[in-house]
Amino acid sequence: MRARRRIGQWLRRQAPKSLFGRSLLIIVLPVALMQIAVTWAFFDAHWQTVTARLSEGLAGDIAWAVESYEEDPASLPKLAQRAEDSMGLSVALQPGRALPGRRREPPPLLEAFFAPIDRSLDRALSQRLDAPYWYDTTRYPAYVDIRVAVRGGVMRVLAPRERAFATQGHIFILWMTVATVLLTTVAVLFIRNQVRAIERLANAAEAFGRGAESPAFKPQGAREVRRAATAFLGMQARIQRHIEQRTAILASVSHDLRTPLTRLRLALALEPGPRSAEMKADLAEMEHMIDDYLAFARGEGGEALEAVGLKQLIEEVSQGAVRAGAKVAVAADEGLTATVRPNALKRALANLVMNAAAHGERVELAARAHGGGVEITVDDDGPGIPPEQHEDAFRAFSRLDPSRNQNTKGVGLGLAIARDVARGHGGDITLDRSPLGGLRAVVRLPG
Repeated sequence: MRARRRIGQWLRRQAPKSLFGRSLLIIVLPVALMQIAVTWAFFDAHWQTVTARLSEGLAGDIAWAVESYEEDPASLPKLAQRAEDSMGLSVALQPGRALPGRRREPPPLLEAFFAPIDRSLDRALSQRLDAPYWYDTTRYPAYVDIRVAVRGGVMRVLAPRERAFATQGHIFILWMTVATVLLTTVAVLFIRNQVRAIERLANAAEAFGRGAESPAFKPQGAREVRRAATAFLGMQARIQRHIEQRTAILASVSHDLRTPLTRLRLALALEPGPRSAEMKADLAEMEHMIDDYLAFARGEGGEALEAVGLKQLIEEVSQGAVRAGAKVAVAADEGLTATVRPNALKRALANLVMNAAAHGERVELAARAHGGGVEITVDDDGPGIPPEQHEDAFRAFSRLDPSRNQNTKGVGLGLAIARDVARGHGGDITLDRSPLGGLRAVVRLPG
């Protein structure tokens, strides 16, 4: 049972991973197996049988020539003429000669082809001849050389090759090979055309997930693929309408909420009181909370993608941490760029940087090329987050243990917004232990 499981695992590892490879395997493998089976059946049941019968017929003619010569040596000229006219055999006596010591071996590449012929001919000659004999099936392209020991020397018989075995086997193999190549080519072209439609659908879905547009995408391919593509286009249109409606509603909510806040701020400025400072702080916190709520709900899906220099972008983001009193170090590869939504990425990095500055005194930002994309790290020397709580930190409105909540500003949306932005670009954000002793946030984006 364990061996069967290991074999199954090995076969799964060796099997193609792509739809094109698996479809090709499903179509081509049965065709190849069928061709191999037909070829094997042809050679086993037909070609070898025909060759054996031809060899037996040739051995019988040679036995007749040897017996006729042994009965009347003087009749050799008439015998040779009759063999030439009626049987296509060239018969000659080599007086005083002896049989060669050993047969000439065929070339290694042709040994597998000539072995069945030699076995068939040797079996037929041994059954029909009592005298010693020798033969060679490889010396001459069109003839088989057979020699038999007789009185006074050796009788040499040159027989046409088609008298000894079926010579049309290679034509059958050629036709089978041509048919296999033709069927495989048709299968490759057909499958490739079908898989290309699925690849276009996958690329369009991936682009839509990153917020990019694919206006040239149209349903193509088989009926099921076209149905899936049509369903995707319908879903894309519904999601875009939902985003537009939500953005319009949030813009209205933002305006409606900020208006009373502005009136309250103005009233406090006109009528200062002993608790004005506390009330202004509460208003500022409410305004900050509204900004966080709106940013989390709105996202940055409407912003266009563009190539930006990451070094300049993270230097701009780091200024917020500097103003917060943290010691900031920035390192980025020169000329490193990424195709992103600049404001969205800037907001995500600002959330990470300000989070690091709020919990530590030192902040380090770095950007580098990584695995065909880019990687941005934000390190701090704060108390950090236990590994088992890393994923919890990304949940909306999540506030962790008191060591990471020394500041009361915010509603637990910073990391959630940052990850939402990263995943909207086709990347992700993960947390880890920082070399500075605190928390490291790793932003990975595709190239």
